[in-house]
Amino acid sequence: MAKPGNNTRKGQVRIIGGAQRGRRLHFVDQGGDLRPSSDRMRETLFNWLQFELPGMAVLDLFAGSGVLAAEALSRGAASATVVEKKRERCADLSHQLKPLFDHKVRVECADALRWLERASGPFDLVFVDPPYDLGLAEPACAALQARGLLADNGWVYVESRRQQPAPAVPAGWQLHREKSSGEIRACLYRINPAG
Repeated sequence: MAKPGNNTRKGQVRIIGGAQRGRRLHFVDQGGDLRPSSDRMRETLFNWLQFELPGMAVLDLFAGSGVLAAEALSRGAASATVVEKKRERCADLSHQLKPLFDHKVRVECADALRWLERASGPFDLVFVDPPYDLGLAEPACAALQARGLLADNGWVYVESRRQQPAPAVPAGWQLHREKSSGEIRACLYRINPAG
């Protein structure tokens, strides 16, 4: 018989750029489903966006450790809304992100797809990085488009499993950059307002 809590891991991620560079975010992963974006993939992503970030309104769906939002805020984003379903993670995100970013960060404890039904935007940059095997990326992207939550010429970053087909995205989203590393496929889309 398994001991209670034996599937709980403690971990940490490091903010790798900007004003909070070197700060560590700690998290408890109950159930082993938390998969923070690697330093290497984040470095690539934020190199792609380095001249776009200042002043952006950011949405981090399926936030997990919150490191994508933290990285964006550290590098000059104006605000970040962080959406996470698990209550213990929400408390953890508030505890760690609020002292670093104060009023610039808002933590929403909700199912991401349900939250999108009542959300208001627009957001300049959205991170869509759900657990790979739950099929959530496509409906999340569709909801962002259908609800008009994206700024004209905004950006959407989608992570998925490289060995599977990339999640379908709405017409008018132009693939700007793509990279694969290990089992991860990272795609950065630009939103075409005419699309």
